[in-house]
Amino acid sequence: MNFTDAVAVSGTRRTADGYLIAEARSVRTGIQLYSGDEVGKPELDVVRVYRPADQVFADASLQSFTHAPVTMDHPAEAVTADNWKTLAVGEVSTAAKKDGEWVHLPLILKDASAIQAVESGKRELSAGYVCELVWGDGVTPDGQPFNATQTNIKINHLAIVDRARAGSKARIGDGAVPWGASPVNDHNPSKEKEMTLKTVTVDGIPVEVTDQGATVIATLQSRLADANTKLTDAEKAHQTALAAKDTDLAKKDAEIDALKAKVLSDADLDKRVQERADLVAVAKFIAKDVKTEGLTDGAIRKAVVAAKLGDASIAGKAEAYIDARFDILVEDAKKNAGADPFARVIADGVTSPANLTDSAKAYEAMKQHDRHAWMGNKETA
Repeated sequence: MNFTDAVAVSGTRRTADGYLIAEARSVRTGIQLYSGDEVGKPELDVVRVYRPADQVFADASLQSFTHAPVTMDHPAEAVTADNWKTLAVGEVSTAAKKDGEWVHLPLILKDASAIQAVESGKRELSAGYVCELVWGDGVTPDGQPFNATQTNIKINHLAIVDRARAGSKARIGDGAVPWGASPVNDHNPSKEKEMTLKTVTVDGIPVEVTDQGATVIATLQSRLADANTKLTDAEKAHQTALAAKDTDLAKKDAEIDALKAKVLSDADLDKRVQERADLVAVAKFIAKDVKTEGLTDGAIRKAVVAAKLGDASIAGKAEAYIDARFDILVEDAKKNAGADPFARVIADGVTSPANLTDSAKAYEAMKQHDRHAWMGNKETA
C-alpha cells in the first residue's frame, strides 16, 4: 500500500555550481492516523497505524532512501527509470541514517526551478513510500493503541510540496490520481469524519473512548484476567505442595519419635539384662535341661512349666495361666532350697547377700562379671 509522510526541509545551502544542498527528516516512528476509507477500512472513521522502530530503521528500509529521486509534488505514479528524467529534480545524495525517532536525509536539488521554489517557501518534504499493512489490534510500548502495523517500508521518492497543502495531493478522492494515503492530520479538517465514542467501564469507572480504544481496553482486560487466573492457579499449586511437604515432615517426626521410644537408656538396659539373667537362672534351677537360647521370656516360662508338669499342662492354656503356674514352681523351688548356697542364690535372686561366705561372694562376683562382660569396660554394681 502507498503512503505519504510530510516534514519541512531545513538547513539549505548552494554549491559553487548552483545546486541546493538540504537537510531533512522523514518517516518517523510511532502512531499515524489515517482515514478508514484510504486504507481499505471504510467501516472505521479513523485507523491508527503503528510504525515500529525495527521497521523504520531496518537496513533494507534505510538503504531504499539512498539516491531516491526528489520530485516537485507527488507524481501520479511511481518514479522509475522510465520517467525519472521527466519527474526527478534531485536525489538523496548519501546514505540515510537514524536521527532520534526520524530518518535523517541529505538531499541535493539540481533543477533550477525546483531550487527557486524551495527558496521561495515551498519547503515541505513528503516521502512517498510503499509498505505492507498488517492488520491487528495492539498497544505500543508506550501504551498507545493501534489497529495495524506498517512493515517492509520502501521509499520510492521524496516530494517537495506546499506547506499549506501538505499531503493534500496524496489524498484519495481528490479528483486526481493519488500517490497514496496521507495521515489524517495532513487533511483538510472540514473534510474529516467525526469520531463516534462509546462508553466502557474500567475498574468501575465509565470512560468514553473510540471503537478502537474500546477494543484495546477489552483486549487488555482479557489479558489481565488471564494473568490473574494463572497467578491464582500457581498459588493453589504452591499451597498444595506446602501441605504435602508438611504431611511428609509430620510423618517423619512420628517415625523418629517412635524410634526414640524404642531406645533403652543405660539404666533400662542394665535392668533388662539383670531380669533376663535372673529368669534364665531360675529356669535352669527348676528344669536344668530346659533350652532358653533364642526364646522370649514368655516362651522360657512356658518351656519350664512343660518340662516340669508335662505338655498337657499347657495345652490350650492362656499366657496368664502359664505365668501363674511358673510362679508356683518358683515358690516351690524357694521352699526346697534348704541350705544349698547355690539354690539359696537362685531363690533370693541373682544378688550378693551379706551372709555369703567369702568363697561364695567371689563366685557370685565372677558370675556378675561374666554376665556383664559383653558391655565392655562399663562398671557393674
